[in-house]
Amino acid sequence: MTKNKNNEVRRILRTPCAQLRLRESDGETSGRTITGYAVLFNTPSAPLWDDDESEAREIIAPEAISRELLDSCDIKFTMFHDRQLILGRSNCGQGTLEYFVDEKGVGFNLELPDSPNGNEALELVRRGDISGCSFAFTTRYGDRDCVERTTKMVNGRTHITYTVKTITGVYDFTLAADPAYPDTSVEAREFAAGLREAGAGAKPADEKVVAQVAEMRRAAARASI
Repeated sequence: MTKNKNNEVRRILRTPCAQLRLRESDGETSGRTITGYAVLFNTPSAPLWDDDESEAREIIAPEAISRELLDSCDIKFTMFHDRQLILGRSNCGQGTLEYFVDEKGVGFNLELPDSPNGNEALELVRRGDISGCSFAFTTRYGDRDCVERTTKMVNGRTHITYTVKTITGVYDFTLAADPAYPDTSVEAREFAAGLREAGAGAKPADEKVVAQVAEMRRAAARASI
């Protein structure tokens, strides 16, 4: 997780049940083209946090991503968000990575390169060892026009939903081994800690939200997920 001068927070969101598969050729999965969804709309993420008092999840709204936005971005297709393991690319709509936007989300088609990384990815997808995807994006969590925070009580616990309505940039699609599980990196923990602390007392559009996200390392020392 990083933040730039425009108060944009860079995030990685994993996509469960993305139906990653090899495209069939003549009735057989013998080709090198993988297809799936890097982004699913209206699909709750794994919990940002989950304890006895509350849980929080993210949702990507359909209006958050358009074809025009994707065509303005430099998107790498990688393995495990490692840019040294690049499998394809679309720079301003041109390149080896094909994508589309429909009512379900953002899908892709990618012919894997005949390279060590491409061959490894092909075998891992064919065997089912890699079953999903994730993507890296930026948005402004301190701006309610970009991210809306809603809550409801369920069996005595507070369920919080952060609905991402505007994405300002998309940076990569990646193959993920555990798409249904939350990111356990220090940055992800700090991000969730900052959101959690901000939600305890700040208004959704309050500048305090932005300041707290910027101070996630400090906040993470006082909160656990």
